Amino acid sequence: QLRLVESGGGTVEVGGSLTLSCTASGRAPATNWYRQTPGNERDFVAGISGNSGTNYADSVKGRFSIARNDPTNTVCLQMNNLKPEKSATYYCNAVTWTGRNYKNYWGKGTHITGSS
Repeated sequence: QLRLVESGGGTVEVGGSLTLSCTASGRAPATNWYRQTPGNERDFVAGISGNSGTNYADSVKGRFSIARNDPTNTVCLQMNNLKPEKSATYYCNAVTWTGRNYKNYWGKGTHITGSS
């Protein structure tokens, strides 16, 4: 069982930057970040594979960067030039292969609040 813990949320200003971290209890070959606003579904933001291949939602390309640190089982999401928003929760998702199928794990999320 893989446990994920997100951190780094807080209050942000428009145009500001913030770094979120996701620390896993073990190695997670594929790790993703999702964003959810009140009343909406979780949307994919960024992902990184076991060999550090990355992909991003179109809305964050050029502004966000995802990276992994395997010795600490941590994946960070650097967010720059943040857009206006009132409130959002960012969730870490890890995908592992059991040998028969893929298994998804989720953290409890870290919350971001716009300062305006």
